[in-house]
Amino acid sequence: METSIKIGVLAETKTPPDRRTAITPEHAVEIQTRYSNVRVVVQSSAIRAYSDDEYSAVGIEIVDNVSDCDILFGVKEVKIEKLIPEKMYFFFSHTAKKQDYNRTLLQAALEKNIRLLDYEYLTDTRGARLVAFGHWAGIVGAYNAMIALGKRTGAFSLKRAVECHDVKEMFEELKKIELPPVKIVLTGGGRVAQGALEVLYTLGLLQVSPFDFLHNSYNEAVITRLDPVHYVARKDGSDFDLNHFFANPKDYVSTFAPYTKVAEMYIACHFWDEDSPVFFTNEDLQSPDFKLHVIADVSCDIAGPIPSTIRSSSISSPFYGFNPKTLAEGDEFAQENITVMAVDNLPGEVPRDASDFFGNGLLDKIFPALFTEDMQHVIERATITRNGKLTEHFAYLHDFANGLE
Repeated sequence: METSIKIGVLAETKTPPDRRTAITPEHAVEIQTRYSNVRVVVQSSAIRAYSDDEYSAVGIEIVDNVSDCDILFGVKEVKIEKLIPEKMYFFFSHTAKKQDYNRTLLQAALEKNIRLLDYEYLTDTRGARLVAFGHWAGIVGAYNAMIALGKRTGAFSLKRAVECHDVKEMFEELKKIELPPVKIVLTGGGRVAQGALEVLYTLGLLQVSPFDFLHNSYNEAVITRLDPVHYVARKDGSDFDLNHFFANPKDYVSTFAPYTKVAEMYIACHFWDEDSPVFFTNEDLQSPDFKLHVIADVSCDIAGPIPSTIRSSSISSPFYGFNPKTLAEGDEFAQENITVMAVDNLPGEVPRDASDFFGNGLLDKIFPALFTEDMQHVIERATITRNGKLTEHFAYLHDFANGLE
């Protein structure tokens, strides 16, 4: 006889609130269809992008108390006082990179004997992530960059992504505008970058090579996308090697500065290692031929590779200004300032589409391992804590969790 499993979809508790969910009404029904021993209930929420009524309409029970559930699914960190001892939790915990602001969350998971799984570490045997929101961060980040350009130039106006019902409406907004002849540089090649490119392609932008971008003039808006080979070089003058760069980032210097002298907009969608060179410096910002005036930092590494990213922004207030001469924050659209977009939870602006996409990933790649047989040890690799201890994969967090570092 199969063991009955009850899973609960959590109401988000983090502030500012996040309207995404890991399991939509359609996914909840599909889980119960595929796995006859699994029952799904949903904790009532007034802010979730999918309403309680939408779950009820397809036969999913709405509850206030999820303490009788075996497995609990959220999106962002769960408030410590809401954590239920002895349960299995899935959410983005932001603890495994020793994030000091969530040290107490990790300690609470250990104290409460919680089995904590972090979506970020649900990977295949090669280490590639199986579920992520990055694609949607790229889409919204590039869209916000266009909003900023429109406000700075007065050439057009776009509805905020968060004001659109879904991404389809957002893309209809894009079709109404025509860009002035600007040069846009984008860094990155993964999910985030591909999402940003989807927006730029919708606008009909001409994509050109990095060489042509640097050396040619155009009477229309153009985009170039850069991989590491285009923005770093080895200090010893040897040929670029991607694997060597990943393994030895300190052996490289930035070659990005020339792009700051020809591009008006920069959309940052790369992964950055703290040992890698910064893209440009405050001195570059103060150069008389520095040209960038919109920087959409989708990667959002605070005080990292892009010196104008001095803080994250928010969905409610996505832009701030950065004065390259004074290196101080100012009016977000003043012509003397760079308009910075550094929202750190961009997928939250398109919660329905992002939730649907994420839930599809869980259905196809995670739930078979969770509810049947985990042949590839997917669940184990993502388990940070269990039975009051750190698992083998996360043993390196011992000193951090005990306040020793």
